[in-house]
Amino acid sequence: MSVYQVPRKKKVRKKRYRSEEKKDMISGYLYIAPFFIIFSLVGLYPALFSIYLGFQKWNGLSPMEFVGLSNFKIVLMDPLFWKSVYNTIVMGIMGTAPQLVFGIIFAFLLNLAFLKFRNFFRVTIFMPYITSMVAVALIFSVLFSDHESSLVNYLLSLAGVDPVNWSSSEWGTKIAISIMVFWRWVGYNTIIYLAGIQSIPNDLYEAATIDGANKFQQLIYITMPMLKPFIILTVFTSTVGALQLFSEPTVFLGNSAFTRDEAMTIVMYLYRDAFKLQSFGTASATAIILLVLITVFAVINTSLIAGNGRKKRGENA
Repeated sequence: MSVYQVPRKKKVRKKRYRSEEKKDMISGYLYIAPFFIIFSLVGLYPALFSIYLGFQKWNGLSPMEFVGLSNFKIVLMDPLFWKSVYNTIVMGIMGTAPQLVFGIIFAFLLNLAFLKFRNFFRVTIFMPYITSMVAVALIFSVLFSDHESSLVNYLLSLAGVDPVNWSSSEWGTKIAISIMVFWRWVGYNTIIYLAGIQSIPNDLYEAATIDGANKFQQLIYITMPMLKPFIILTVFTSTVGALQLFSEPTVFLGNSAFTRDEAMTIVMYLYRDAFKLQSFGTASATAIILLVLITVFAVINTSLIAGNGRKKRGENA
């Protein structure tokens, strides 16, 4: 009888081990379940439903009607859509490229050991990022007013430049919105670069100082190569943000934002179709096209940055 008791004990232990392992697995899934449930409801389902709507004709009330690729044809043949693409790219470049360059410069300056009140400057440069968009709209509506007495026009008059109609001319609007984008996001990129710079060993800067390298040479030959992962991150996020430009044009132009071709962005075009024209099919088609554009531009930009980094390493080798 004892011969049969030994395997029974082993079997019981094995079953207990498997049951404990199963309990741990189930508890682990339960811990991460809230994230996936919220993501499915808030992120995944709207994305899949938007793709489905891209092939339907729907105004939000009447039954849906399958139209195939007609929505994409309507959007791609609309001159206003291509104008919005042009506006988005132009304002994205004007507002994004300078903030990446100045972000690195500001981060390098804020990391200097001899700089006094560094914490104050760090908080100050990050403040625009957390400032309310209502306050931003009020500030820039005063700074870039069409009146000759506005601050920006007054400064231009001191330089002998005629006043600019910032909110009514095409390039005046684009420049004002681009400056707003730069002002709001340069601090965000600066903080990311500052964290990257602080992760660089000080031994490299000390060795460069001993070899006679000045601060500018240290920035070019030490800081920039070591910041490559952070630069790739900010280029990617800035590209996505630039192609999703919406808040700045709408708060700057107010009620006339969706009637002005010179400031229409892709997301504004999408919003106009969905919530003003009740054409959810073309709006969803625009969203799909925007997703493709974001993917293409993000891949191109990150590939260029990564390629330049590999090229520089090859030349240094």
